Amino acid sequence: MSVLDSIIEGVREDLAQRRQPLGRLQEAIDQAAPVRDPLESLLVCQMSVIAEVKRASPSKGALARIEDPAALAQQYEIAGASVISVLTERRRFGGSLADLDAVRSRVNIPILRKDFMIDEYQFYEARAHGADVVLLIVAALSQSQLNDFHQLAEGLGMRALVEVHTHDELERALEISPQIVGINSRNLKTLEVDSKSFAELIPKIPTNLVRVAESGISTRADVEFAQNQGATAILVGEALVRAGDPAAAMRELLGADRI
Repeated sequence: MSVLDSIIEGVREDLAQRRQPLGRLQEAIDQAAPVRDPLESLLVCQMSVIAEVKRASPSKGALARIEDPAALAQQYEIAGASVISVLTERRRFGGSLADLDAVRSRVNIPILRKDFMIDEYQFYEARAHGADVVLLIVAALSQSQLNDFHQLAEGLGMRALVEVHTHDELERALEISPQIVGINSRNLKTLEVDSKSFAELIPKIPTNLVRVAESGISTRADVEFAQNQGATAILVGEALVRAGDPAAAMRELLGADRI
């Protein structure tokens, strides 16, 4: 069993425990904060930041305690993040829907629910808890699921960050006409990072789309490399949560590119 398969198995088990009638979620959706479209903020700058609230990862273990995820998210917003990514997967990343609720209550910019979305219930759940964006991992989904989940997200008013790791996955992603495509340089089956993925795949993404470089970004040089390949946004978690001053860390990563 690959790491990805193992994570998804745990996600299914946790989902089965918390699943409730869809009608209750619909009531929460009706009362949720209005959707904030991330495209507006992601296209404003030469290089935008999706800043992540992330306690742990399968590859690195515990990263930071983050006792107040809302306060951290607020620091990101003040520092100029375009989107806040909130991990909600519990077993490997230490996240929760409570983190999503806390962040939504404190920030005014779009929020990405970062989880392994493998059931339509999770999309209603994401919107009910105030998410504006959801993650679609191509490697975890069949083509019919990818298409159906993308349509479901948009039907609920959300955008989807469609994440790929290989040429084949990128071809599959482009078939559903996404607006935000992420290249994850970390292989979720082995957890190995290879930044060459940025050079190989980002130039193949149409330039009218938001092109996000994910994983393995911890230095200014990493950002410059991704940007030189055509990335218009970076998703950063570990480098920010481990920094004593997340805002300063973000400024260091961006250098003079922020406009």
